[in-house]
Amino acid sequence: MWFDDIAECVERINKDVFTLEDIYAFEDELSVKYPDNKHIEAKIRQQLQVLRDRGYIAFLGGGQYKKLR
Repeated sequence: MWFDDIAECVERINKDVFTLEDIYAFEDELSVKYPDNKHIEAKIRQQLQVLRDRGYIAFLGGGQYKKLR
């Protein structure tokens, strides 16, 4: 499930404040898991919004996010 996969990717980033580029580093891995999805980066951004809305991360602006949990 996308939510769980992106949450796991966020946890694997070894810093509390991270960028879109940091999370995009998992694009190849996710494209293997979801070969029919041709818009991986858009899906990542969508799921980051879901993580934000659920209180897992905060959007700081300028493509930066902060882990809250």
